[in-house]
Amino acid sequence: MSWAADRIGHLIARYLEKPESGYEALVPGRADALAATLKPGDVLLVEGNSHIAGVIKYLTQSTWSHAALYVGPIGDRVAASGEPLTLVEANIGEGVVAVPLSKYGNAHTRICRPAGLTDDDRARVCTYACERIGFDYDLKNILDLMRYLFPLPVPRRCRRRMIALGSGHPTRIICSALIAQAFQNVRYPILPKVTRSDDPTERAEILEIRHSSLYAPRDFDISPYFNVVKPTIVRGFDYRSLAWAHDLPAQDLPA
Repeated sequence: MSWAADRIGHLIARYLEKPESGYEALVPGRADALAATLKPGDVLLVEGNSHIAGVIKYLTQSTWSHAALYVGPIGDRVAASGEPLTLVEANIGEGVVAVPLSKYGNAHTRICRPAGLTDDDRARVCTYACERIGFDYDLKNILDLMRYLFPLPVPRRCRRRMIALGSGHPTRIICSALIAQAFQNVRYPILPKVTRSDDPTERAEILEIRHSSLYAPRDFDISPYFNVVKPTIVRGFDYRSLAWAHDLPAQDLPA
């Protein structure tokens, strides 16, 4: 029966990966700008336009539906186009894979950079993710996948728990689980639980690491320990150099 369950799981995954109609990125990115800005250990958030992306954005009430870790060139591995593979991500239909930066060159993205992470720990985070390339995606819990086919209203308090899926495999329906594990490996916080001491003289805050399956892409955006890095600003933005449509001669306007 396991082969039948796997078959059903892959069919469901194929549907969830299909793009939704009518999607348009409001702020399309540029691959060259990303390449000039990204550093190993950066988390790249992606808006996404698939069926599962729409579900994740609904459950997390966020723009971001996908997360990939920028690790830099992985040895001599290249894509079919010859471009270096520099991002590690977990995809529902593929498992943990390395992809080129051009995959998200035209997507709406956001760079989240861990603040103060040492070079050694940055390398350990990237190595952790790279060592998991080739892991299979967790399709054992078919019912967990099937519930996404029915867009029923979900109470806000239940949405986060609905993200945690599967049988305990390192990858999840939410790709950010793999990245969260990589940072947890060096004890770097994302959104830890904070427990305050009952002793008013101590005012201690004890950090407790959340389970990796409960993380969502938006958590890297709202985390107080990650900087949001915008390529346009980093590369030197001058608002006075912008050319506005009403300032251009009529013959220079696009048809």
